Amino acid sequence: PEPWKHDEAMDSDKKDFYHYWATMMEPWDGPAAILFSDGDLLGATLDRNGLRPSRYYITTDNMLILSSEVGVLDIPEEKIKIKSRLQPGKILLVDTLQKRVISDEECKKKYSTLYPYGEWLDRNLLHLSELPIPNKKIPVYTQEERDVMYRAFGWNYEDVNEMVLPMAKNGVEPTASMGVDTPLAIMSEKHPPLFSYFKQLFAQVTNPPIDSLREKIVTDTTVYVGSDGNLLKPESGSCTVLEINNPILTGVDMLKIKALDRKGYKSAVIPLLYYKNTSLKSAVDEVFNEIEKCYHNGVNIMILSDRGVDESHVAIPSLLAVSAVEQYLIRTKKRTKISIILESAEIRDVHQAAMILGYGARAVNPYLAHECIAELIDQKLLDKDYHTAIDDYNKALLNGIVKIAAKMGISAIQSYQSAQIFEAVGISTPVIDMYFTNTVSRVGGLTLKEIEDDVSFRHNQAFDPLGLTVNTHLDSVGNHKLRRGPTCEDHLYSPETIIALQQSCQNGDYKRFKEYTALVDSREHPHTLRAMLDFSFPEDGGIPVEQVEKAEEIVKRFKTGAMSYGSISEEAHKCMAAAMNHLHGKSNSGEGGEKPERLGTEYNSAIKQVASGRFGVTEEYLLSAQEIQIKMAQGAKPGEGGHLPGKKVYPWIAETRYATPGVSLISPPPHHDIYSIEDLAQLIYDLKNANRAARISVKLVSEAGVGTIAAGVAKAGAQVILISGHDGGTGAAPISSIHHAGLPWELGLAETHQTLVQNGLRSKVRIETDGKLMSGRDVAIAALLGAEEFGFATAPLITMGCAMMRVCNLDTCPFGVATQNETLRKRFKGKPEYVENFMLFIAQELREIMAKLGVKTVDELVGRSGFLKLKDKPAASRAALLDMTRILPEHENAVHFEPDQVYDFHLEKTVDEKELLPAFERYTKKNKDEIPGETVNLLGKTLTVQSTDRSFGTILGSEIQKKYRGNLPDDSFEVECHGGGGQSFGAFIPKGLTLRLTGDANDYFGKGLSGGKLSVHPDSKFKGDAGENIIIGNVALFGATGGEAYINGIAGERFCVRNSGAVAVVEGCG
Repeated sequence: PEPWKHDEAMDSDKKDFYHYWATMMEPWDGPAAILFSDGDLLGATLDRNGLRPSRYYITTDNMLILSSEVGVLDIPEEKIKIKSRLQPGKILLVDTLQKRVISDEECKKKYSTLYPYGEWLDRNLLHLSELPIPNKKIPVYTQEERDVMYRAFGWNYEDVNEMVLPMAKNGVEPTASMGVDTPLAIMSEKHPPLFSYFKQLFAQVTNPPIDSLREKIVTDTTVYVGSDGNLLKPESGSCTVLEINNPILTGVDMLKIKALDRKGYKSAVIPLLYYKNTSLKSAVDEVFNEIEKCYHNGVNIMILSDRGVDESHVAIPSLLAVSAVEQYLIRTKKRTKISIILESAEIRDVHQAAMILGYGARAVNPYLAHECIAELIDQKLLDKDYHTAIDDYNKALLNGIVKIAAKMGISAIQSYQSAQIFEAVGISTPVIDMYFTNTVSRVGGLTLKEIEDDVSFRHNQAFDPLGLTVNTHLDSVGNHKLRRGPTCEDHLYSPETIIALQQSCQNGDYKRFKEYTALVDSREHPHTLRAMLDFSFPEDGGIPVEQVEKAEEIVKRFKTGAMSYGSISEEAHKCMAAAMNHLHGKSNSGEGGEKPERLGTEYNSAIKQVASGRFGVTEEYLLSAQEIQIKMAQGAKPGEGGHLPGKKVYPWIAETRYATPGVSLISPPPHHDIYSIEDLAQLIYDLKNANRAARISVKLVSEAGVGTIAAGVAKAGAQVILISGHDGGTGAAPISSIHHAGLPWELGLAETHQTLVQNGLRSKVRIETDGKLMSGRDVAIAALLGAEEFGFATAPLITMGCAMMRVCNLDTCPFGVATQNETLRKRFKGKPEYVENFMLFIAQELREIMAKLGVKTVDELVGRSGFLKLKDKPAASRAALLDMTRILPEHENAVHFEPDQVYDFHLEKTVDEKELLPAFERYTKKNKDEIPGETVNLLGKTLTVQSTDRSFGTILGSEIQKKYRGNLPDDSFEVECHGGGGQSFGAFIPKGLTLRLTGDANDYFGKGLSGGKLSVHPDSKFKGDAGENIIIGNVALFGATGGEAYINGIAGERFCVRNSGAVAVVEGCG
C-alpha cells in the first residue's frame, strides 16, 4: 500500500484500513506497476515508493491511454483533455460499464468503510507502550557475573569500547575506514560468532536500494506480535496482536511481555540452555519439544532466552536457535500462529540484531548490552542518563537495521523479518538445509560439530573445565584495527608487509618486493578463498619469461581504485593519476569530481566515475574521460552511497563537488535515474552520447546472482563490467557494512565469467575485478577465473606512505594521504614512481607465473581455470571444510573480450548525428569557430521529436563543449522542437545551448544539466490547464550543476534531486 504510517493528512478511515491489514500482512516494496482487470473494471496501481513511471492521457472521446512513457501512440493534442500519471501507492480505476474513471480516493473510501476497522483496532490491538509495568525487577548481573558472561558469549574489548559505547553515546552506528584484511570467518582461528559467517545481500541494478535517510516517510519500524489473523475473513478478532514500534526491546518491555496473559495473548519463556556434555543437536531438538508443549498450551508469544548460563549450562547460539525455530514452525505449519522474541546476551551490534530479525524473530532484547551501558555509566566512561543512553543505543541498532533492509530495497522492518536476505560463507549444506533453509551457501563449511566446538570454547573461556580461576579480562581481537597478541586476528596488511611493500616500491627493489609477496601469499593460515587455490603448472616447465608479454604492455590493464578527491588529498590523487598516465594504465577519479585545471594534463584521471551523488559530473568532466564508470555499488558498503564526513569538506572540496563546506556529503543509496535494468541502459546511452570516445563501465559488487545481473548489464551496453570484492577499502562507512556486506570477488568473478559465456556475451565485454589484489599471484588467479583488467587501491596508497592507521574518516591521516588538513598534507612524501614501481612489479611477477604456465599473453590466460587446482587443505584449519567446486568449473571457459564484438550503440541513427551535428559543423566551418554574436537557430526550423529520440541534444552539447570549452554566452545556439521528447531530453548540455520543446517530455529531462537552457510548454492545441497537467516525467534535472529550465506544467516524482546549481521554474511537482 501507499506509505501510511507517517502520513498525518491521511483520512482516518483509510489509515485504519491499512493499519488493520498491516497486522496480518507486511507491505511489498517495488519497483512495480501493476495492471489488473475482472473484465468490467480495469485498473493500475504503482508501488508505494513511486519507482516505476506510469503516464496516462484521457482524450475528449473518453479513451484512456496508459504507458510507462508518453508518445507511445500518436494522439492529436486537440483530442487530449487530461495529461496525468500514477502516484506512489495510488490506484487508477476505470469502470467500463459506467464508462468513467474512479478516483483513488473514491475507490479506497469504498473499501476502507466496508467494516468498522477503527473500532476493531481500538477493541483488540494492544500497544506495548501502553501496557502496565509489572511490579518486578529486571534481573541484573553483578560486576563479577557480568565479566563472566562477556566471555561466555564471546564479547571482546572492541565490542564494549568501539561498538556499544559509541552507539550509546552518539545514537548512531560507528563509522570506520579502509577495508577488511582479516581472514574470512571460516578461516579464522579465533572462534568468531556464528553471525560472522553470513554476509548481507543488497540490491544492484535490477531494483534500487531505498534512501532511508531522505525518504524516511516510506520506512516503518512497527512489528506485530501474536497470532496472525485470517487474511480471507475480515473480523474483529483478526487484529488481536501486540504492536511494537521499536523491535529492540528494553528490560521493561520484556517484563511487560512476559507478564502478558489475556485473551488472545499468552507468552512463555523457552530456555536456550543445555547441559555442557549434551550435544548441540539434541539441545536444539529439545527446544522444538518445548515449542510443541507451549503451542498446545495456547502460547502464541515464545520468548527464546539464554539467561541462566553457568558452569554446567551452555547457551545455544542465538542465531542458530532463532532460525532453527523459525524453520521448524514453517515445517510444522505453525508459523502464523506463533511469534518469536529473543532475549539474548549475545547481541551487541547492528549486523547481529538485523540477522536475528531477518531469520525469524519479531523483536530482540540485548540485555547484556544494556547492562554494559549501565557499567560504562558507573565507570564514568559514558556521561549520560541510563534511560537516555539505552534509548540512543536502541535507536542506533534500529536505524542500522532500517539501513540494512533499505540496501535490499525494503522499506519496512515487517517486510524484512524472516526474509533471510543473507548469504552464508563457510556453512555446510546439512546445517543450511536443516536450520537456515534456502539460504545461499556456495562453498560449504562448518558442520554442527564445529559450531558446538565454538560454543564450548567460549564457555571454557568463562568457566574453566578444571575448576581453575579464569581470566575475565576482555581480550582485544583487533578485527578491524590491527592489534598484537595471542587473541588477535591476523591482518594481511601487517607492519611487516607494509614496510616491505613501501621499501620495495620506494627503492625500486624487486627482490624486496618478492619478500613482500611471500609474506602475503605464503601465510601460515589462509585469509581468502583464493588462498585455497594453487597453480597446476605443466610438466614441460613452461616457456622462458622473455617470450611472455612485456610488463609495459600488461600494466595497461591495471587501474587504481575509485578514491575520490576529498576522501584522499589532492597530492595523493594527483600522484596516482600521474603514475597511471605514465604507464598508460588508468587512474579513477572516484565520485568526487576533479578540478577543471587538471583535465587534459598528466594529472587527469582516465576513468571518471559517475555515482549516485553526481558530485562534479559535468559535460566537461565526462569529456575528459577515456572510460566512464557507473558505480552501482562499492565493495566496502554495497547498497549505500558514498560518505564524505563534513570535517573533510573543505572549501576547495566543496567547490569541486558543487557542495557546501563543512556539510557531510552522503550520496543517495540509489541512482535516482536507475530503478531497473532498462534505466541503467538509458544512463549508459546518455554517457555514450556525452562522450562517444569513452568506454562505459559498470561497477558491481560480488553477491549471489551477480552473474545474471552482469548478463543484463552487458545487454544494456556496458563495455566493461567490474566485479568488486567485499574487502575493498573505503574512506568512511558503517562498521557493519565494512565487515558484513558483499561477497569475495572470487565467487562473483567466477559466476560472472561463466554466466556471460553461457549466454554468448563474454566476448562483448571486458571483465575487471578488484578487492585486496596484493600480488602477481592474486592477479593471475583473477585472470584464470575470468578477469582481463585489474584494480588496485589500498596497495598504491601504502606505496605513497599510508600505514593503515584507519583514520581516513577523521581527517587525521598523519602521512597526508587521506586528509584535507593542510598541515598534515605537507607530510605527504609519495611520488608517482612508487606507484609505477608497484604496478611494474605486479606485472613482472605475473609474467613469471605466466612463463611457468606456458602462456604468452594475458588474453591467453583469461578463463583458463584448468590451470588452477585446489591446494592441499591444512588439516588443522577449518578452511579444509570448504568446497571450491563452484569457483572452479568442470570445464574451463577460455573466452575473452573481442574488440570487434563490442556493443554498437548505433549513434549514427540519432537525430543529433543526422541533423544537429551537420548543422553545427556547417555553422562553425562557415564562421571559422567564432563565438556567435547573437542567437543562432541551428536548423532554422522546428524539429519534430519522438519518444524514441533519447538523449536528444547530448551529442550536440558534447561537440559544443569540445569546441568552445564553456566560453559561450547563454543562448548562443538554439534548437526548436515539437512533439514528445524522449528520455534524457537535454542531458548534460553545456552553457551556450538552448533547447525549446513544444509538447511534453519523459523521464530524466535535463539530467546533469551543465549550464545549458531548457524550456518545455504545452502545444497551443492542448486545451487543458498547464498548471494541472503533467508535462515532464520523473527525476528531472537529476545531478544538474548549472543552467536554467522552464517547465510550463507539472513535473513527476523526485524533481531536481541532487541539483547543485541549476535554476528551475515549474508549476508543480511530485
